Amino acid sequence: MTLDDKFDKLKKSLRQMDRVIIAFSGGVDSTFLLKAASMSGLREVLAVTGQSESMPEEEFSFSKAIAGSFNVEHRIIRTNELDNNNYSKNPPDRCYYCKKELFGKLKEIAEKEDFPFILDGTNSDDAKDWRPGRRAAREEGIESPLLEAGLTKNEIRELSRSLGLPTWNKPATPCLSSRIPYGQEITAEALEKVGKAETFIRKFGIMELRVRNHSGVARIEIHPDDFGKLTGEQARKEIVNYLRSIGFKYITLDLQGFRSGSGNEVLK
Repeated sequence: MTLDDKFDKLKKSLRQMDRVIIAFSGGVDSTFLLKAASMSGLREVLAVTGQSESMPEEEFSFSKAIAGSFNVEHRIIRTNELDNNNYSKNPPDRCYYCKKELFGKLKEIAEKEDFPFILDGTNSDDAKDWRPGRRAAREEGIESPLLEAGLTKNEIRELSRSLGLPTWNKPATPCLSSRIPYGQEITAEALEKVGKAETFIRKFGIMELRVRNHSGVARIEIHPDDFGKLTGEQARKEIVNYLRSIGFKYITLDLQGFRSGSGNEVLK
C-alpha cells in the first residue's frame, strides 16, 4: 500500500465517524491526526488537551497555538494523575494510570455531549514499543486511526511536511514524568526542576535533549554532536550554576548521548 493509499484510507475512516474528540498534545502524531480530521469533512471535531504538571509549559503553549490554526474547537481540561498513588509511585506501567485519567475525562465529555468517537494519535510504530497506555485506550474504547491505517512515524512526518505542518520535524516530547527513573516518586517539584532545566539548556542551541532527575542528580542527555555546546567553560558554568540554583546537587553529561526512552533500558 502506498503512502497516498494509507492517507486516503485514514481520511475515509475519519469521514465515517462524523463527530469525534481527539486527544491532542500538539505532538507530531496528534497534530497530523487533527489536520487529517479537519480535511475529512467531519461534522464536528473537538480537540482536547490535558494540562498537568507532567506537561512541559512550552508544549502546552504550542498545543494552543497549533490548534488555533485549525478550524476546530480546542478545549483545555485539567488532569490529576499525580493525585493517584499508583502513578506517583512511578511503576513501569505508570503511563497506564496517566492515560486512564485522561481517557476517563474524555469519555465523560463524549457521553455528556454525545460524541460517538474518541481518537488518539497512536501510530503503527508504537505497537512495537513499551506502551502501557495502550491498555487504557482499549479499556476506554479509544480509537487509533493512524494505527489502523498502518501509518509509521516517518510516514506521518512525510505527510505532515507535504501538508505544511510545523510539526513534521518536531522532536518527540514525552511527558516530564519520563525523566524520573522507575521507582522514584514523581512529585510536582521534581517535574518542575526538569522542565526548568530543559528550558534553560535549550538556550544553548540544543534542539533535542532530556534532563533525567535521579534524586537530585541531573543526567543530561544530548546528541554527541552537541556536546561542545555545553562543555565550553562559559556554558558549563552557567548550566551548573542554574541547575544547582533550582535544586540539583550534581550535574552530569551522559556520554552515551541522547536516546529516546532510555528510562526503559532497565526493563530490558
